[in-house]
Amino acid sequence: MRLFFAILFLLVPAGVSGQETIDLYAGKIPNSKPHALKETATFEGIVDTILRFVSHPTLTVFRAAQNTSGASVIVVPGGGYHAELITREGKRVAEAFNRKGITAFVLKYRLPNDQTMTDKTIGPLQDLQQAIKLIRENAARWHIAPDKIGVMGFSAGGHLAAGSGVHFDDTHIENKNGTSLRPDFLVLINPVISFTDSFGHIGSRDNLLGKDPGEQKIRYFSNEQHITAKTPPSILIHASDDTVVPVENSISFYQGLSGHKIPVALHIYAKGEHGLLQEPAFEEWFGRCIFWMQQIGVLN
Repeated sequence: MRLFFAILFLLVPAGVSGQETIDLYAGKIPNSKPHALKETATFEGIVDTILRFVSHPTLTVFRAAQNTSGASVIVVPGGGYHAELITREGKRVAEAFNRKGITAFVLKYRLPNDQTMTDKTIGPLQDLQQAIKLIRENAARWHIAPDKIGVMGFSAGGHLAAGSGVHFDDTHIENKNGTSLRPDFLVLINPVISFTDSFGHIGSRDNLLGKDPGEQKIRYFSNEQHITAKTPPSILIHASDDTVVPVENSISFYQGLSGHKIPVALHIYAKGEHGLLQEPAFEEWFGRCIFWMQQIGVLN
């Protein structure tokens, strides 16, 4: 009996009241087509679980044991639009939010693939918009506030998160009730922001848009070019020695938000490379995110 409770304690971290995984769409997945691809999961030691060929999107709910603020965050893992680091940039971050009394939702979104989607360029954005809609319409079910729903994205997941913050009026899903698809705030960690040649992440661009997307699509998915006064408050975390996604991505988004007088914070670390794997410590940069959420009134 003692062994049972010890295992149960390890499976359910402190601060987590329960987990459940649900399908993102109740019926047919929009913009999908029949295919034979199989989702794969690669386990790389204790570092991460990496998903590839994702075509069936889901939402995993991590309910905080005590959520007095009503705040929640949709966590969007990165992976260059060809994979998803579902453990390190998903599950572990969700559990950290739970320890702060914040409910989290880990999004497993479709990865762009011509075999699985009619238009692969909008598939991931469709899934994030659907997640925002589903959570907002069912806020009472998870005991969260419908006006305190944020999106946190890492790397290419940051590109997707930022895209939801600038294209929320461009609806790519069925939304009969006219539910707002606008996140209430954004948390962007070493995000891909731009697809331009100057400082955009071309690998993510190629995976999402193809090798020859044309200027119109490049502009649409370069998020820094679509900031308005309605873009949500944001915090950006980056390292100046990031050679994968240049820090100019975060700087450009910060400048655009600041120019529109939108509450925004930018933290650039001297060292950290891409992913902040070695330094700074998780508690350091994650603590800055929590403090910023307090400053803008999301947390009590």
